[in-house]
Amino acid sequence: MAKITTSTLLKMKQNGEKIAALTAYDASFAQLFDAQGVHVLLIGDSMGMVLHGADSTLSVTNEQIAYHTRCVRAGAANSLVIADMPFMTYYSADKTLENAHELMAAGANMIKMEGGDWLYDSITKLTQNGIPVCGHLGLTPQSVNVFGGFKVQGRDDLKALEMIEHAKGLEAAGAQLLVLECVPTDLAKAITDAISIPTIGIGAGNQTDGQILVMHDMFGISSGYIPKFSKNYIALTGNMREAVDLYVSEVQSGEFPDESRSFN
Repeated sequence: MAKITTSTLLKMKQNGEKIAALTAYDASFAQLFDAQGVHVLLIGDSMGMVLHGADSTLSVTNEQIAYHTRCVRAGAANSLVIADMPFMTYYSADKTLENAHELMAAGANMIKMEGGDWLYDSITKLTQNGIPVCGHLGLTPQSVNVFGGFKVQGRDDLKALEMIEHAKGLEAAGAQLLVLECVPTDLAKAITDAISIPTIGIGAGNQTDGQILVMHDMFGISSGYIPKFSKNYIALTGNMREAVDLYVSEVQSGEFPDESRSFN
């Protein structure tokens, strides 16, 4: 696999080629995923749940994301590395720039932020300072207390239209990639068609430009709850490398996720 850049991902969308992404938190798994052709590695604040054992992502710090970003960068020769900005690290444009700089200095190629129109100014400031941004709409886990739990978003017409407008606004502000989490398949398709930047789905059907899973879910080793939209690839293969190969293959063919792992 050649080195993946934001330009690579844009060309993949334009050519109809699916993007395969996984979370990663250390050098060993980053190297394995990179070698098996995973295009994007996300140091997710999901570490709060799968590494720390918390019931949400809210306790994760910027320092922890930076530490794991350095680890992943050490193992990822070619994959694009995205670092999550944790809860309350981007409440103002200046604070966002300071914390994003720490993550980029740790080896990230891009940072990810959850939210809609209130992020526009911060995204513009980041891109003006050479920091690429990935947006995140739908179920944004840092807002779990506002949502009242981990629930599918955008099922009513008003919320769906609002999400489409936010996606357009994020692109206009400078975002170069967009994660869509736990939204109906038809809404994810509408957003994907409405913007020119690539979309990466998780629980958003197979009409997005790519897919991402939490690595622990893909290997079937998450403690407690494994989401409906995930798939245990290690159970199908019995081998980590073959599991990742199968995941990448099924993403690229559109076989994953099927209807049973999507929302209507």
